[in-house]
Amino acid sequence: MGKGITSRDEDYSQWYIDLVKKADLAENSDVRGCMVIKPYGYSIWESIQQGLDKMFKDTGHVNAYFPLFIPKSFIAKEASHIEGFAKECAIVTHYRLKNAEDGSGVIVDPDAKLEEELIVRPTSETVIWNSYKRWIQSYRDLPLLINQWANVVRWEMRTRLFLRTTEFLWQEGHTAHATSKEAEKETLLMLDVYADFVENFMALPVVKGRKSEGEKFPGAVDTYCIEALMQDGKALQAGTSHFLGQNFAKAFDVQFAGKDGKLDYVWGTSWGVSTRLIGGLIMAHSDDDGLIIPPKLAPIHVVIVPIFKSEEELEKITEKVDVISAELRRKGYSVKFDNRDTHKPGFKFAEYELKGVPIRLAIGARDLENGTIEMARRDTKEKKVVPFDEVTVLIPVLLDEIQANIYQKALKFREEKTTKVDSYADFKKMLEEKGGFFLAHWDGTKETEAAIKEETKATIRCIPLNAHDEDGKCIYSGNPSKRRVLFARAY
Repeated sequence: MGKGITSRDEDYSQWYIDLVKKADLAENSDVRGCMVIKPYGYSIWESIQQGLDKMFKDTGHVNAYFPLFIPKSFIAKEASHIEGFAKECAIVTHYRLKNAEDGSGVIVDPDAKLEEELIVRPTSETVIWNSYKRWIQSYRDLPLLINQWANVVRWEMRTRLFLRTTEFLWQEGHTAHATSKEAEKETLLMLDVYADFVENFMALPVVKGRKSEGEKFPGAVDTYCIEALMQDGKALQAGTSHFLGQNFAKAFDVQFAGKDGKLDYVWGTSWGVSTRLIGGLIMAHSDDDGLIIPPKLAPIHVVIVPIFKSEEELEKITEKVDVISAELRRKGYSVKFDNRDTHKPGFKFAEYELKGVPIRLAIGARDLENGTIEMARRDTKEKKVVPFDEVTVLIPVLLDEIQANIYQKALKFREEKTTKVDSYADFKKMLEEKGGFFLAHWDGTKETEAAIKEETKATIRCIPLNAHDEDGKCIYSGNPSKRRVLFARAY
């Protein structure tokens, strides 16, 4: 099949768009800035959901759901929060349509204006903390550990499928605690959960760190993040976890009676990841022939393609394939047997290569005679002929190898693209010539951070949690610095 995918070297941005569309993951909606997630793309999101949801529940969290619409007065209660989202809010002002009197079509009924405008959820801190005021009265009600799977709307001017869309899917955790220490512990716990998931499911190494003042979440005391590196040398923020202090508790008057009977405001956190993880998955691992999906997130683990000339041959092949499929499904793997007679085997090979299916099996009449089957892996494209009776034993081992290999390849790439720089001239030169992550000294001021961003389009992705104290001089101002921070251009 002609894949029609632009090469990464020729135009990385177009390669990404081609791949999303050709692999049948998503398409642009008729609503500007929104996307339709197609079944294959949504099945990857379901795998992400299932993996994360189990990890959330294993750490004591439960799911709930809160309204899509938020009264404008709620948003206004936390000043720094609204300042961060004001330009991205979609607002509902009326509640009814009517037919135009001149017959020109449907119009908004001017008499159906809402008494108070409603904001379409850009994030749910305000509406959730309003509920927490009713739910939390005593220390016995704490900690409150809640997550919701939802959609949000942030009015974006420049959109790209999965990476930045006006509406997107995500999960958002919102927790309340009796002490600052408990809330800070929760913030870092969830950061670790995200890092664990992205590294072990998505096969993508990340840097854990704290955001600078200029990059932190509006309304948070501290924001922590995981940063991943894409194949074009740009960073992708793959998840964030926020220590909210008592900011939202004070804004919504959420107090609890402690064991001593005294009232105090609760301490909060929020944390989330979104469908942009799918964009990261594509950009970090895939090649010019299509997707490369880590087995732990693959919608289809094994595809079996029969090679036959007659119905009789197909019938004999199917008998053998049914045995393999049943055994693999019993072990928990997803198997697709593509016995369509409308497409040739070569077309099918290319199709499943494009879709990133980790393992492809091919079996024909000669294989039946020899008691063998051809096994091909997507990540390295290696093929080998194996005994039919061994295939269900070999596949679980091979899937583990593929998962580990994809991670190691991404880790090696990140290591090669991580550079220490000590001068602004070197920083700018290497940023253009090499790209990737840069560890450099920064004087800690917003002014320096803003100037570097303005001049280079590189931002401080995070202050790595594993950074050691190291005396140095800021690459921009020359002022003293105690540690290096992570710079990169980013999505």
